[in-house]
Amino acid sequence: MGVDTHGWTAAPGAAERARSVLAAAWSCAVTAEGTREEFVGAHTVTDDGRVLLDVPEDSVLLAAAVCAPRGEPSAVLEFADVAPVPVRNRIRARLWLAGWFSVEDGRLAFRPTRVVLRQPSGAVVVGLDDFATAAPDPLAAAEARLLTHLADCHADAVERLTRLVDHAGLHGAVRVQPLAVDRHGLTLRIERVRACGDVRLPFHAPADDVAELTERMHALLSQASAASCPRASPRRPTDGGR
Repeated sequence: MGVDTHGWTAAPGAAERARSVLAAAWSCAVTAEGTREEFVGAHTVTDDGRVLLDVPEDSVLLAAAVCAPRGEPSAVLEFADVAPVPVRNRIRARLWLAGWFSVEDGRLAFRPTRVVLRQPSGAVVVGLDDFATAAPDPLAAAEARLLTHLADCHADAVERLTRLVDHAGLHGAVRVQPLAVDRHGLTLRIERVRACGDVRLPFHAPADDVAELTERMHALLSQASAASCPRASPRRPTDGGR
């Protein structure tokens, strides 16, 4: 039995996905004025998509912003979307923002003029208006906790969900792990000896909070339980797949 394609099959659009990466990222790399700095836990995001950076007073980047002839040095910010569950190829997406810095109340305020999102399917340029008005996925902030709990405490549920994957998709599988979840569905990473692939299990309706996500997951598990021909469990690698 394969995934039911008659239900809700939507996936996040590029602008929503970009805002979700930005909302969930804990660190960013900034390239400006010929220098590159890494910042951890230093950025916040405004509703319109501007990035505010708290940087040390001796930061080269802050000095460049203060001393720039126009007061707005150009820069590129890079964010990585890293899977919270240990899997191969943990980088799920990268987000690049090109634009300008200014100084606001001792912080750096970054205004993007170009937004590029790279996912396994390729890179896409996100429209600035779409980026400014999009909201991050409502589960983005909780995703890491949710996926880690699912992988660590409910391996049996993950195994049961593989009944919703076509037989061909599980051929040669040695491990299956939850890779991502958003309001539209759950993505599983299927690892093989020399390769890996992803399978998306769509929800029957979008989930706007954790309570609704719980109901959507129960619906998937009920569908999996009703599936015929239970699958053999994928072999678990001895090294933990790291």
